[in-house]
Amino acid sequence: MSGVTLKVLHGADRGKVFANLTPPFTVGREEINDIQLNDERVSRCHFKIQRDNDRLVLTDLDSTNGTKVNGVEYPLKILRSGDLISVGRSLMLVGSEEEIAARLKALNPDNPTMAREMSSSESSVAVELSQEKSPFQMEMASGREVPQIPDNLSPGQKAQLCEILDYLQHRLCKLVETATIEDASQTVTLKLSAWQRLLGVQTRLSQMHRQIADPDWDGNVED
Repeated sequence: MSGVTLKVLHGADRGKVFANLTPPFTVGREEINDIQLNDERVSRCHFKIQRDNDRLVLTDLDSTNGTKVNGVEYPLKILRSGDLISVGRSLMLVGSEEEIAARLKALNPDNPTMAREMSSSESSVAVELSQEKSPFQMEMASGREVPQIPDNLSPGQKAQLCEILDYLQHRLCKLVETATIEDASQTVTLKLSAWQRLLGVQTRLSQMHRQIADPDWDGNVED
């Protein structure tokens, strides 16, 4: 049985990938944990992940601020690839890209096993569920590969790029945290206010793109 992968998407430890973890293991603020998070809102020993036969089970260890999976607080929850774990200011994704891709393929509506999978109240995944291919495969198939960071940036340019990425990640993380996942219908719902913020991020991105391509553009459109 393969190990567990946790990727930190947001928080002081963002970007860290903990791969091939062998359950049981604990996550918390103190060094005694298998995974230590640099987050003052995380309890000393916040939650534990263990196996129960072929199931992966998360148990909150009476933490102060609780543990959320896919936006809902649980004291005990079965985990699946693609689930999002939120503790304190930290957000973690469960599973490797391959495991999430396999999960999405299993949830393909054209798959004969889909009816059984959909009927389970435990079915949950925190990414697009209606595609046969994973978001990673879809990205490559569409010809839109993940862009590379420019080479030979000056320290000032690196700082500016980090500020842009920080801005985008902060806004997107807030949107992800407000989403509600409906297991039965396999849908992800955003509040109208969150949707408007998402449109605001898209607007800002388009403006930044235009400013980079045309430095003389002042943002105004004349008839």
